[in-house]
Amino acid sequence: MIKSFFSLLLVLFTGVSFAQNQSRIDSVEKLFTYQHGTIKLRNGIGTITVPKGFKYLEPVQAERVLTEIWHNPKSQNMSLGFILPEEQGILADHGYVFNLEYDEIGYVKDDDADEIDYDELLTNMQKETEETNAERVKQGYPPISLVGWAAKPYYDANRHILHWAKNIKFGNDSLNTLNYNVRILGRKGVLVLNAIATMNDLNMVKAGIPNVLNIVNFSEGFKYTDFDPKIDNVAAWTIGGLVAGKILAKVGFFALMLKFWKVLAFGVVAAFSFIKKKLFGKKEEEVPLLQEPDNGAADDDESKKEPANNTNENSERPKGEID
Repeated sequence: MIKSFFSLLLVLFTGVSFAQNQSRIDSVEKLFTYQHGTIKLRNGIGTITVPKGFKYLEPVQAERVLTEIWHNPKSQNMSLGFILPEEQGILADHGYVFNLEYDEIGYVKDDDADEIDYDELLTNMQKETEETNAERVKQGYPPISLVGWAAKPYYDANRHILHWAKNIKFGNDSLNTLNYNVRILGRKGVLVLNAIATMNDLNMVKAGIPNVLNIVNFSEGFKYTDFDPKIDNVAAWTIGGLVAGKILAKVGFFALMLKFWKVLAFGVVAAFSFIKKKLFGKKEEEVPLLQEPDNGAADDDESKKEPANNTNENSERPKGEID
């Protein structure tokens, strides 16, 4: 009888806790402002057309999600915004988002596309990833293991689009991270789309890939076919070099949902702080909930934007280095 009573109490407590924290998550989701239709990208490089069934989150909000909620190391110009399914929230425990970036690294020649041994490339990337782990741990981040390809690299020579997927393990997480990568080649650089999800969502991401391959429209003078060998810079990177790119992840969030569901009663803020301490080993700090974004920072005020300048950063990054 007593055992049954405590079992019932536990069920009621868990239900109330989940409901309370779901309410908090919903309140955070309401702070995000999404857009649809045609979106102008910074510096006049072109536009993206948000496909039916998807929505767009502008760069200021997207960068705060990457750093404040998912705990990725902060870097300059790390997002041009998110593309994600219409019915999915940022804090959803299942699903994915595409993070958009632009790397102005020059014109990427695709001569080597048919000659790359992707199995050999994977082996080299795994070795280089392991070599960076000592520094990651020193900085308070979990080590990374590149498990393998979740989708082998494929290059569409007609549309100048490269895409592939990595299966990644962070620390001791029981659920691996999925990075599904798309690179759309242009005259002066590459538009980057990284799908951030878990391996459980691989089929969902694959189903969404065809919807995002055609969303980019480079402006005149920025298209791959506009290349002029007399005046344009040629990138040091090749197609193979693009595959060995950086990793983004929902570090901490999936651990919260999958490992520490018992502490939901402490609230979203307390849970995020607990995850941060467990994963990164740093002194516990409160992770603030996202505040309502300043609408004045939206992309329509292009004159106030600091121009992206990724050329030096990316051209000097060793192939396969994980940010």
